Amino acid sequence: MKTIAVIGSGTMGNGIAHVFAQSGFHVNLIDISAQALEKAMGTIAKNLDRQIKKELISELDKEQTLANITTFTSMEEGVQRTELVVEAATENESVKLKIFEDLDRICDTETILATNTSSISITKIAAATQRPEKVIGMHFMNPVPVMKLVEVINGYLTSKETTSTILTLSEQIGKIAVPANDYPGFVANRILMPMINEAILSLQNGVAGVMEIDQIMKLGMAHPMGPLQLADFIGLDVCLSIMRVLQDGLGDDKYAPAPLLVNMVTAGQLGVKSGNGFYDWSHGTKELIVAAQFN
Repeated sequence: MKTIAVIGSGTMGNGIAHVFAQSGFHVNLIDISAQALEKAMGTIAKNLDRQIKKELISELDKEQTLANITTFTSMEEGVQRTELVVEAATENESVKLKIFEDLDRICDTETILATNTSSISITKIAAATQRPEKVIGMHFMNPVPVMKLVEVINGYLTSKETTSTILTLSEQIGKIAVPANDYPGFVANRILMPMINEAILSLQNGVAGVMEIDQIMKLGMAHPMGPLQLADFIGLDVCLSIMRVLQDGLGDDKYAPAPLLVNMVTAGQLGVKSGNGFYDWSHGTKELIVAAQFN
């Protein structure tokens, strides 16, 4: 496998393009917005500079990585002669289903179609195509260039050959691939999101403040960051979307999203991406937002 396409140039998409390109693959990075693609290439360059500063790569490695990426605003042009397409668009079911329906029509019949979804059913996505045996989940963790895990999710009809190919490919780009089956939230988010939701409920109910909840989980459970800071980092809208997938898919009210989470998303407080959430990110630093609902 030499050429792959990545659909979506946001945080996850540019990270996925980065790791494939750095591992020697030719990457077609696709987005409907030329401005978004320009921003993505700038982000990749900055992340490569960080690796140079840490003496993980050389300046020549950076130049070669960037040279391995070609940008496209046309999906049909960008997926031509690719052996793998990784979809990293917004975590919206209808958007993903439409993308996969289109990919099935315009891609070569042997092309594997992967999705970076963090919660949406792989089987349902595969059903939008005529090649369900070649559809699989590749759930990368954020930030992609740093985090080692790729959660590889098999749909109901994903073939063993497809799974084997993706497991091997994940190793080739320096990741550790861990297989899982297609149930709501898979493994990572089925465990992580209820913990984050419970932290939000604890805040909502006045058990403790934002800093205190995060500090307890960091110091007491050896988590690298607290659940509320992590929620900001993931995006509160994404957390809400995943909780709703869990609630609908598993049919259990224990997965009901915290009212505070719903209210914050409705108000546009989405975490790092909006500049505010449980913390103030507007100046690039983590500062506690002092608001009545958090007292």
